[in-house]
Amino acid sequence: MSFSYAEFTNRNLGFVDAEGQEKLRKATVFVCGTGGMGGAAVLALARAGVGKLILADIDTFEIGNMNRQVFAFMDTVGQHKAQATAEIVRTINPEIETVIYGDDWPDHVGESVAAAAVTINGTDDLAAGLLLYRTARAAGKTVIDAYASSLPSVYVTRPGDPMPEERLGYPTIGTAWNALTAEQRSKAFMAEIEHVMVHSSARKYIDMALAGEMAAGKRKRMSFAPMVITTGMLMAYETIAIILGQTTKTDCRGWFFNPYEGKVERPLPGLLSAIITPIARRQIAKLVSAA
Repeated sequence: MSFSYAEFTNRNLGFVDAEGQEKLRKATVFVCGTGGMGGAAVLALARAGVGKLILADIDTFEIGNMNRQVFAFMDTVGQHKAQATAEIVRTINPEIETVIYGDDWPDHVGESVAAAAVTINGTDDLAAGLLLYRTARAAGKTVIDAYASSLPSVYVTRPGDPMPEERLGYPTIGTAWNALTAEQRSKAFMAEIEHVMVHSSARKYIDMALAGEMAAGKRKRMSFAPMVITTGMLMAYETIAIILGQTTKTDCRGWFFNPYEGKVERPLPGLLSAIITPIARRQIAKLVSAA
């Protein structure tokens, strides 16, 4: 059967109108990190009919990715993540245009961010994130991201918004993205975990002893398909809204989705946050020391 973009996207109509669908067809999105959250966002964007994806990743698929990464299959294990992802999305939409980068993606970050309506940070690396945010600020572009949380989350950093390193107080300001020390990485990660502990109920839904080992750098991050894929879908929603010129209530501080209680958890007011932060900090320190 011959492919028809109109037939492919026909059931989108009603969620978007014909003009909006054409905007999606002409849109470019840069997704840096096509494994977990980034891969789920790619899947949704490709099926929504986005016309061009710039995909970057430095890794290959592994067996350990298959619990959550939507493009990780037995026949993609060992393949470069961005390349394998591009090949699969072309089976969804043969007309989609893809640009693929591997280890060399930092050499192309300026052109990639500039070409895209939105950049999605699907990496779990501090240095990569800093490069994306700093490049996006210089270009006046938007970055969509999520927290290292056991609850699905999303935040949108628009031009003029404080970047995470400023907002969360990372000790990285003034340091080149590729010159970070292990201590800077650790403190930045702890600042992110502290934010999650203060502003969400994520701690209620995981094994905190294992979380302490993760924070101490003794184990990989815990990941679970429903959380990861839901987060990617939230990223895709925000991306589509930006492409269509729609306004959402998601800002640079973002929010957490609690499926256990069926509610959205938004950042606490300043005074309450100030009261809870020292308590969370002590809890984190206790978990790390016990790991």
